Amino acid sequence: MTARPPEIREQVSAPGGAVTEVSLDAAEVRDCLVGTGTMLPAGAYTDEAVLAWELRFLLGGGWVCVGRSADVPRPRSRRAVPLGALGADGTVLLVRGEDGVLRGFHNTCRHRAHELLACGETANSRFITCPYHNWVFDLDGSLHKVPGEQRDELDADAFGLVPVSVGEWQGFVFVNADGSAPPVAAYFTGLDERLAPYGIDRLIVAAEHEYELRANWKLAVENYHECYHCPSLHPQLCRVSPPDSGELFASEGMWIGGNMALVDGAETMSVTGTSATGPMPGVHGGALREVLYLQLVPTLLLSPNPDYVLVHLLQPVSAGLTRVRCQWLFPPEALARDGFDPAYAVQFWDITNRQDWAACESVQRGVRSAGYRPGPLSASHEDAVAQAIAVVARTYLDGRLPNTVHVKG
Repeated sequence: MTARPPEIREQVSAPGGAVTEVSLDAAEVRDCLVGTGTMLPAGAYTDEAVLAWELRFLLGGGWVCVGRSADVPRPRSRRAVPLGALGADGTVLLVRGEDGVLRGFHNTCRHRAHELLACGETANSRFITCPYHNWVFDLDGSLHKVPGEQRDELDADAFGLVPVSVGEWQGFVFVNADGSAPPVAAYFTGLDERLAPYGIDRLIVAAEHEYELRANWKLAVENYHECYHCPSLHPQLCRVSPPDSGELFASEGMWIGGNMALVDGAETMSVTGTSATGPMPGVHGGALREVLYLQLVPTLLLSPNPDYVLVHLLQPVSAGLTRVRCQWLFPPEALARDGFDPAYAVQFWDITNRQDWAACESVQRGVRSAGYRPGPLSASHEDAVAQAIAVVARTYLDGRLPNTVHVKG
């Protein structure tokens, strides 16, 4: 899908259903692509209409992670998940069919638009039944039956559930709201081999926290992509990983990221640097000495450690509020051990997350200031930040996501 970019005034539906106009200065957007790059114009972080445009064309045009395949584990399993790219209150009904295939549908009955399942709830049964007037759908979305008095009046083929593109990859579930993205494995091309040692598709969520970050979702992404700030903010992290270590990987897909090294003697990212479980079965050689930091564009942040994988799922709520779902994934062998406790990993990243959130919230206040002027990024420390910003800027300018993250210069 291609849309008029937001620097051309355009009416769009903002969160809450209000119709408003989007306006960003094209020259200011282009400026952030020059040289080492800069942050985006203030409106990109503060304007609700810009967020509404992003939800429709940036998030809506890509593969947005909505959870794990294990959330919909068996045939007949269903789960309703939020997806702002479908609208302010948009939700997707994930359904695992009798054939084991995962399908997605707009969570809206074709009769009177009642939700088929409350957002966040799960169910398991042979049919999908609307709780309002008992319209019944098959697991493939086709209309199965309606109350008797309407039965003879309807063309059942015309009233199936409205599908939404869904993909499974590495044990994650992704939704592409506008249906325009390539297959999810092609979208993230180049990552399967890099992630192979971790066996992410078989990992289990051992702990989960949800945070409310009072900052724009893009500021969380930008912060994630650099450790330039680590000496100032993260003393615990700097004790186990040198902030100037690692490299930015070359990417041919819609992902951005690189690695950081562990200091000699450290086994993982924890306060003590020690692991309570030891490395995952497939992690050997150089993978024992590094942590990866990957943004799966747009809103999944994936951080494989030698012994666990940290996940951040970003859900924009408003221009200045982001819901962050943080998960710690471990192999089933670790969870099966007597006395298993993921607290060592959870403690470290809860400390680090809260340090980061405070910084992001300060930046959010800063971009609202009349004195905000985007400054130059560091070529050596903020190159991944520049890539992430460039993807957003090109989407603003072109009206659709680029085909690759290599969009600068």
